[in-house]
Amino acid sequence: QVQLVESGGGLVQTGGSLRLSCAASVRIFSINYMGWFRQAPGKQRELVATITSGGTITYADSVKGRFTISRDNAKNTLYLQMNSLKPEDTAVYYCNVRPKAWSTNSWGQGTQVTVSS
Repeated sequence: QVQLVESGGGLVQTGGSLRLSCAASVRIFSINYMGWFRQAPGKQRELVATITSGGTITYADSVKGRFTISRDNAKNTLYLQMNSLKPEDTAVYYCNVRPKAWSTNSWGQGTQVTVSS
């Protein structure tokens, strides 16, 4: 069972930047997919971005051109660089892993991102 710890959130103004980190308790070299999710107040959790072990990346349309996902297998860490932040990006951000399916029993506490308008 993978333990995940998110960090790097904070309060920023519209147009600002943040870099989120996700530290995994296991080696991620062999994990096919890793991803970032977010959940805004009163809303369902949504997928933001994914990255495979081979470097294939996907983004939600709402963040394309603004967010960059990356992974450092040597450090067992997933990152999300967020630029040009908007108030609608305000949410708790979570990471997860998907060897074959998303590990829904491995959700961490998340990290809060708040973008002021």
